[in-house]
Amino acid sequence: MTYTVYLRPSNQHFYVEPQEPLLTAALKQHLLLPYSCRGGSCGACKAKLLSGQIDYLIPPSYKSQLAKDEILLCLATAQTDLEIASTLTQSTQGITDTKKMPCRVEKLQKLSEDVMQLWLKIPEHEALHFQAGQYLDILLNDGRKRSFSIASTVADLPLIELHIRRVNDGCFTQQVFDSLKVKDILRIELPLGAFFLRQDTQLPILFVAGGTGFAPVKAMIQQALAENRQREMIFYWGVRHQQDLYMHDTITQWAKDYPFIHYVPVLSEPLAEDQWQGKTGLVHEVVLQDIPHLMDYVVYASGPPVMVATAHQHFIARGLPATQFYSDPFEFAKDKK
Repeated sequence: MTYTVYLRPSNQHFYVEPQEPLLTAALKQHLLLPYSCRGGSCGACKAKLLSGQIDYLIPPSYKSQLAKDEILLCLATAQTDLEIASTLTQSTQGITDTKKMPCRVEKLQKLSEDVMQLWLKIPEHEALHFQAGQYLDILLNDGRKRSFSIASTVADLPLIELHIRRVNDGCFTQQVFDSLKVKDILRIELPLGAFFLRQDTQLPILFVAGGTGFAPVKAMIQQALAENRQREMIFYWGVRHQQDLYMHDTITQWAKDYPFIHYVPVLSEPLAEDQWQGKTGLVHEVVLQDIPHLMDYVVYASGPPVMVATAHQHFIARGLPATQFYSDPFEFAKDKK
């Protein structure tokens, strides 16, 4: 059964499957609603429920701060047709229809002890377009999905690059590291998400990434370079140890080659053997120390939901307009074996 969700005051509508988060369905159908953490912790996606019944995939931590008629779109699922009040935040320009297709494993290369670079090859006849920064779902045989940001651009097609971190008790990520082979066949759905560079402003760009949140940032920087866009770009990459900066040399070279790119790596737990002389601490705190006037930037944040939600909260408190913050948070899915 499919439910219909009516948006007010825009009078738009979209369709949602049972157990599908309302936000996910809206984004797939090119309706860009407010959101940030996508994990129920920040409240950015709250909307007013005007009619109908919902349930939550998991209890959101932000639920206690909601009014009686408010819901969180990132975790809410429809039990009936719904009518909700929420404001569309952006044009849908740049988002294309999603496709499901087979793909072949073309190459596997370890970038660090726990990050694998996975190159997939889609069929030559597939006409595919996506925006640098979007993500795809890998469709598992049991019906589950695993989401990964695309680290490449359309110029690389028919190849697609992913950065996959090994997750304890994560069956798919363990498969990637332990048994996945070149020429294996996977099924994917793409493109997904609304995380891509907006061209409606010439404000400098501030990228803030944690861990493999670097993947979509890599794609966006490469796309900007390919299009000869020379807006100032500052990239803060937060990781625990120096070895986690798995493409440090690549970004350092970009910063040398292009004067409008500035790179600031940040270690939260530097090891003694790192002999680290750079920035330390939580990446969002380093940004706040370095950049007093955040309202002069457009921020793109990618990484674990806690990092993105914390950055959103503190950056807004510092004066960054909410309309100048875009995010792509993700959870590391675990499966008990």
